[in-house]
Amino acid sequence: MMSVSLPEIRPYPLPAAAELPAGRVDWRPDPARAALLVHDMQRYFLAPYAGAPVPEATANIARLVATARERGVPVFYTAQPGRQDPADRGLLTEFWGDGIGAVIDADPRAADIVDALAPAEADTVLVKWRYSAFQRSTFAEQLAALGRDQLLITGVYAHIGLQATAVEAFMRDVQPFLVADAAADFSRERHDQACAYVAERCGVVTTTAEALTALTSAEALTSEKARPAAKAPTPAGAAR
Repeated sequence: MMSVSLPEIRPYPLPAAAELPAGRVDWRPDPARAALLVHDMQRYFLAPYAGAPVPEATANIARLVATARERGVPVFYTAQPGRQDPADRGLLTEFWGDGIGAVIDADPRAADIVDALAPAEADTVLVKWRYSAFQRSTFAEQLAALGRDQLLITGVYAHIGLQATAVEAFMRDVQPFLVADAAADFSRERHDQACAYVAERCGVVTTTAEALTALTSAEALTSEKARPAAKAPTPAGAAR
């Protein structure tokens, strides 16, 4: 029988820096090149968690968002619509049922991004249709318009949307950074699986502390000041 709902997710600890897989490249986030993605941090997707690692991951994402805004790093969010036409939802229905649409009548806020990570006016919220944030969106075009070729990836779920987004970023010549302790998954096993894949095949796996250090280092700030600021576009189809 096909699974058409999210699983119950038992608490697990986030991976520590010493537990992360070794990488194949020595890329480092640069505030003049990077954008930050907060992926699917909606009430519906966080409801299956009984506790850890969501509070810890959310706090780490909030730290990254605050620093990104301070340093002029564009912040993007993805959010699935609360109600989706079957044609738009497509094959997702066969794997996950109606998703948010199944609960939106009982919980009108199910599609909301959690309050702790509420988007600011200057941030961009992409309507999310498939696992990858790049699919059926103008994400790639917006990154290019802003001169951004690095992407810090946070949110849920690590082995599904985060991994898919990292792979597609790589294939578009955007360096992906999976922030391991600013993400959550169905289990620690799945979480580790995503980290291993990204490190071995398409990007860098890092921590919140390492990303913050890179974004606020003296060298990074000098580079940022030397680069002309780009104005974020406001394409059709973007949601807030």
